[in-house]
Amino acid sequence: MAVPKPVSGAITSQFGRRDAGYLQGLNEEQREAVLSTEGPLLVLAGAGTGKTRVLTTRIAHILNTGKAAGKEILAVTFTNKAAREMRDRVEGFVPRLAGLPWMGTFHSIGARILRQHAKLVDLDPKFTILDVDDQVRLIKQLLEAENIDEKRWPARAFAGMLDNWKNRGLLSGDLTQADASGFANGRGQKLYADYQARLKILNAVDFGDLLLENIRLFREHPDVLGEYHKRFRYILVDEYQDSNVAQYLWLRLLAQGRPASEANVCVVGDDDQSIYGWRGAEVDNILRFE
Repeated sequence: MAVPKPVSGAITSQFGRRDAGYLQGLNEEQREAVLSTEGPLLVLAGAGTGKTRVLTTRIAHILNTGKAAGKEILAVTFTNKAAREMRDRVEGFVPRLAGLPWMGTFHSIGARILRQHAKLVDLDPKFTILDVDDQVRLIKQLLEAENIDEKRWPARAFAGMLDNWKNRGLLSGDLTQADASGFANGRGQKLYADYQARLKILNAVDFGDLLLENIRLFREHPDVLGEYHKRFRYILVDEYQDSNVAQYLWLRLLAQGRPASEANVCVVGDDDQSIYGWRGAEVDNILRFE
């Protein structure tokens, strides 16, 4: 488990008795990671070594010591189950909790932000989120309109390509010729653009858009991004080795409100594994943390 700086014994003893409830049972390195609250922090450890517990206890410590209110903390997980467990643990650690931190998956947090600013990306706040079957049906309609043989160029295959492009943070205009050439003899870029245009007409987004539209929102409306810079004083991310390029770009934008050395961003992960490689996970994001 790696941390960038040591924590003095004075800090440990200062909180030792009063905070025994949530610090109890932590080993020295876990305790160090919990108490090192200021500045960027990368925690690396293998499976089953208590990384998520460190993250949860760190949130409790920030709240119990008054360093931030619940609404000023963003905690990102990779599954809804993990988010629920984190929420339950924090509530147990922090009596009289006035307000919960923002806790959820990358995509659930992205959806929450998007609904608050939907009109800035040409959507209504009541937009719907398409599942894969909805995507495939829509793509089939586009293929038919373009006289593309769906048996030769399956809609489901193109849905997979779209997902890959969006996980890489690519809008239709960002595709290279090599990217676009992989479907329907080079018509991938036009199909991507037509697909996005149809989504706007339907007031809908797909799973990838929940982050991609956030990234576009932040880049095109720095005032909105500034609101979230002021809101989130602490950002914490679980299972960071499983983040993809779009998630990395989204996180980097949110973390840029302060100089890098002062950004209170904590990510935990295992650089020896990545369970979401099929969703474009980039374990190199850990190497780029600095």
